[in-house]
Amino acid sequence: MEEKVDNLIKTVLIVGLGSIGRRHVGIIQSIFPDINIIVLRHKQCNSNDIKALGLYKCVTSINEAIELDPQAAIISNPASKHIEISKILASKGVNLLIEKPISDSSKGVQELINICYQNKVVLMTGYNLRFLPSLIEFKKQIFSKKIGKIYSVRSEIGQYLPSWRPGTDYRKDVSAQKSLGGGALLELSHEIDYLSWIFGRVDWVKSHVSKQSDLEIDVEDSAYVVLGFEEVDGEVLTASLNIDFIRHDTTRKCFVIGEKGTLLWDGIKGQVKFFEKSSKHWEILFLSSPDRNFTYIEEIKSFFLSVEANIRPSITGEDGLQVVNIVENIKQSSSENSVVFCQK
Repeated sequence: MEEKVDNLIKTVLIVGLGSIGRRHVGIIQSIFPDINIIVLRHKQCNSNDIKALGLYKCVTSINEAIELDPQAAIISNPASKHIEISKILASKGVNLLIEKPISDSSKGVQELINICYQNKVVLMTGYNLRFLPSLIEFKKQIFSKKIGKIYSVRSEIGQYLPSWRPGTDYRKDVSAQKSLGGGALLELSHEIDYLSWIFGRVDWVKSHVSKQSDLEIDVEDSAYVVLGFEEVDGEVLTASLNIDFIRHDTTRKCFVIGEKGTLLWDGIKGQVKFFEKSSKHWEILFLSSPDRNFTYIEEIKSFFLSVEANIRPSITGEDGLQVVNIVENIKQSSSENSVVFCQK
């Protein structure tokens, strides 16, 4: 695959050079060393950055970037700025991988999707968690009817925000600022994406969203959500979802309770476990703890393959829009203290 990709994709643009942008630069350098990497950021890179990162060019305007004829771009600047720059690139035929969330608002996302279709541009949303072996196995076990009929789903994700990026001031981070698309719901929206990926389209939500801690942020740090999925064969499945920036015991888990027992995905440990109804202990069905870069590597490979073959990406722009719509529904439900039905 790498030989085909190298023949087609000669130049990639990385928009934004924060922690995730630098991660993408390093990954492309390591697995596709012949590809030229351009970085677009608001300030010029210094010569040490360019040399250390192995960049082809570092530019400060979108016009400069387009003149260098990138075939693909990875959008990793703040979510509030994703759509504006992506529309310009898509209109020039540049294929797009947009870091999650696709935007901080649903406004303009469908327009971007339409531009991509009109220009035959691949648009992929960067929910890299879908490439995690343990989550893939978890979905497989659910679809194999390991626990039979599903009764309920319980998902939780939490990590103390100041501990996310050691050595940086969390107050200045994207996650802490509403203007940049921060907040627990958007920053931890992987959970909404994977629940939809596994259990289907969300039909309605009921929620309570708040800032409970003394963190110096202007966004929510906690969300308690009930998701109702679209009816299947006369049955309605619901899931509880807890998301927060405040717990000190970093957690990412999903329990699926069924007639034959319970399945547990532990995203931190990379485990899938099964508690059979007649048993007295958990059985480990699967264990995989790949390097932290693994899912990003698989994501980039998948994106490049979609560009190379001009095929629909594994995680579409529509998937990204669906998550943003659900986040907006969750916030609306909390503010109105009501059940909100999701856009079809």
